[in-house]
Amino acid sequence: MRILVIEDEKKVSAFIKRGLEQESYAVDVVEDGVEGQHYAELNDYDAIILDIMLPKKSGLDVLKDMKVAGVKAPVLLLTARDSVEDRVKGLNVGADDYLTKPFAFEELLARLRVLMRRGGYGAPVLKFADLSLDPATRRAKRGPMEVELTVKEYALLEYLLRNPNRVLTRTLIAEHVWDQSFDSETNVVDVYINHLRTKIDKDFDKKLIHTVRGVGYVLKDE
Repeated sequence: MRILVIEDEKKVSAFIKRGLEQESYAVDVVEDGVEGQHYAELNDYDAIILDIMLPKKSGLDVLKDMKVAGVKAPVLLLTARDSVEDRVKGLNVGADDYLTKPFAFEELLARLRVLMRRGGYGAPVLKFADLSLDPATRRAKRGPMEVELTVKEYALLEYLLRNPNRVLTRTLIAEHVWDQSFDSETNVVDVYINHLRTKIDKDFDKKLIHTVRGVGYVLKDE
């Protein structure tokens, strides 16, 4: 899943990015309100972490304009302020939750998971045919066999499992599993698909990951 972080404090954004990437999220970081709004409207994010105090355009103004533009991703506001008035303002203009700095990463992660569950990303265990993935324990199984996954393999499998029977282009996969620095000219998506196939399809007669020639891949039970 892909998260947008709009935060001008480099230490804070680096802290968030590092922690989320260790949890298998793809993370884009933007440091001002104008560019942050552009990213939010241009890309499909699963959640947005938005600081209120931003250069060029305040977080509250960014939030208002994102909602007008039809951005659907849930928004978690960050601020150093700790007043009831600021919290109410943020929630009234469309924020889904509010977190005051300084914060523990565990709390930020927990709040993000709650927001994404509201958006349909909260199934306790993702299942398709005899393949399962438990986001809580990060364990994957094909039939009775447990499958060991790297961070990116986990993120890729989770994206496939959240979109079964849907043809996913390489661009869509790259956008959700990697970040904006992804080099579209590389074959890294194909490489990681092959890694997954080796781990979840190789030892089974029934294959679940299928190539759609010239387009991308689909998880289906044939």
